[in-house]
Amino acid sequence: MAQVLVRNIDDQVIARLKRRAEQQGRSLQAELKHILVQAAKTDRTKARRLAQMIRRNLSNGSHSDSGVLVAEDRER
Repeated sequence: MAQVLVRNIDDQVIARLKRRAEQQGRSLQAELKHILVQAAKTDRTKARRLAQMIRRNLSNGSHSDSGVLVAEDRER
């Protein structure tokens, strides 16, 4: 199996990844491996088709103006 070395990662990024790993019950190395494996599995064509389908489904209905909803909430 190959090994990869990534240099110069921001400390804040590492801290967030460590928290994420802890939440998942994994070591940082295991979490990074999981992230890379999932990213490699991503099929962009399938993702684009799904995004198009969602857009089509959302375009068929009427949607309320969120600004109006926020204003109504603030009035309460």
